[in-house]
Amino acid sequence: MRVVSVVGMTGAGKSEVAKVFEESGFIRIRFGDVTDEEIRKRGLELNEKNERYVRELLRKEHGMSAYAKLNLSRIDEALKHSAVVVDGLYSWEEYTFLKTYYGEDFYVVALWASPKTRYTRLTGRLDRHLTLEEAASRDRAEVENINKGGPIAMADYTIINESSLENLKEEAKRIISRLR
Repeated sequence: MRVVSVVGMTGAGKSEVAKVFEESGFIRIRFGDVTDEEIRKRGLELNEKNERYVRELLRKEHGMSAYAKLNLSRIDEALKHSAVVVDGLYSWEEYTFLKTYYGEDFYVVALWASPKTRYTRLTGRLDRHLTLEEAASRDRAEVENINKGGPIAMADYTIINESSLENLKEEAKRIISRLR
């Protein structure tokens, strides 16, 4: 069974592509669920400030491959039933951990959209809304502190997401066809 990880900067379209994989029979595992669960456990409000705090805390406690390690049992359990799509791999260390663990059965799909396009999307979101300042700050943190560029650079497939949602979904379907 295959594990496909969807990577990209915030607002690039990761969750939309993961949904297409899920609709095609993949089991979807969202790495960010670990953050959301930890925020709820601590009784904190779900917002960008607390999400960043918890993400950084988990990486301090478990290392930079924290989310891969914390989700590994969920991935392995899901693989007993279907191929898996991981929504939101972030760090180079997560990438190398999963690539080492799953080997040739691990693939990466990178999404790219310009900051202008992503920031427009992020400021218009109803859920997980970010201001322009929050979006720019998150970009800097993800590149400088989380090593997010490596997995994007090492992707097996890349989708440029500068146009319509329909086009994005078609590109995702083409990649799914290649993976089968």
